[in-house]
Amino acid sequence: MRPATTRIASDTSGFWQAGHRPTLIAAFLYFDLAFMVWVLLGPLAPIISKDLALTPAEKGFMVAVPTLAGAILRIVNGLLVDRIGPKTTGAISQLIVVAGLAAAWFFGVHSYQGTLAVGVVLGFAGASFAVALPLASRWYPPEHQGKAMGIAGMGNSGTVLAALFAPLLAKAFGWNAVLGLAVIPLTIVFVLYMAMAKDSPNRPAPKSFAAYLSVLKHQDAWWFMLFYGVTFGGFVGLSSSLSIYFTDSFGLTPVIAGYCTAACVFAGSLVRPVGGAVADRIGGIKALTVVYLLAAATLVAISVGPRSLAIALPLFVLVMGTLGFGNGAVFQLVPQRFHAEIGIMTGLVGFGGGVGGFYLASSLGLAKQLTGTPQAGFLIFAALAIIALAGLTIVKNRWRATWGAANGARI
Repeated sequence: MRPATTRIASDTSGFWQAGHRPTLIAAFLYFDLAFMVWVLLGPLAPIISKDLALTPAEKGFMVAVPTLAGAILRIVNGLLVDRIGPKTTGAISQLIVVAGLAAAWFFGVHSYQGTLAVGVVLGFAGASFAVALPLASRWYPPEHQGKAMGIAGMGNSGTVLAALFAPLLAKAFGWNAVLGLAVIPLTIVFVLYMAMAKDSPNRPAPKSFAAYLSVLKHQDAWWFMLFYGVTFGGFVGLSSSLSIYFTDSFGLTPVIAGYCTAACVFAGSLVRPVGGAVADRIGGIKALTVVYLLAAATLVAISVGPRSLAIALPLFVLVMGTLGFGNGAVFQLVPQRFHAEIGIMTGLVGFGGGVGGFYLASSLGLAKQLTGTPQAGFLIFAALAIIALAGLTIVKNRWRATWGAANGARI
């Protein structure tokens, strides 16, 4: 029997030889910069809200709109990925975002309604999820899906860039200028993407739109939407809202709040590929069981209302790391159950995640306006994690006995 270290080295070497490395890198870069701009309004929210005199509910809704728009557009992109291919779909989405941000910068955003319009444009960046993951996934066999999807999905780290640099740039040049400055890296990545990305030859034949949506007849599709609605929904909802939370709860400046948010988001992004790799080894079901338990417990602790930043920050780092780990675990399972429909399923599951993020971000703002504190929003989301855990318990035996046994990979 080979030593464990030898097996790990062999697995890693086999992974890099199994797929198309330039496409995997291109998928990561596209996803990374798209996520950077998708949550851009979150780190800017304390500055925008002061400039436009927004209420807590308006702040919450403003940062939630890109998440909801991205959720809806993920279904559109999921369909297009299977119809015209992921590379072309991604190119179209990137051009829309670049053009929209350039227009917002040139004409200026002067009202709450204007920020909502920008949020809809940013939704096209959030829909990158339904492109980048199938673009990478189709190049890799079942035993490497967790690692491939984890690396491509680590583009979540783009939210760190937004949290770190958006408040600093807004302080130096004004928040409206940040929209224009974002066009520069987006354009560079678009050029790299067009040069490096390549559609897999294993792309399934196009089907009718009705045939694509027929996956909704399978209850497993709805379960995956729920599971990702908690893991990714929690991750992106907090990514969009933590700058507001830190400034309102602890009186931090937008820049310092951005640093704190970046630390939390970095934890969630860093461990996403770890979650996928661990799920490859022990199975996504076991991994998600731990995720939902730990996430629920941490969110309950947060809902109590930590009185100091020294207590709150580690709790948010922990919950974001847990949710990021769960994101990788969910997408170790999805391609194994719906390999032929991975484009539309990525869109649908991403839609579930986006809806979860929209709910969390908007509910925190609404709770703040109604009760004076956002803590009730955290408690309700903890309950959703328990519901997801109950659902996982219901389906796990059937999954292991049916499609899990058929494809030979651990679930």
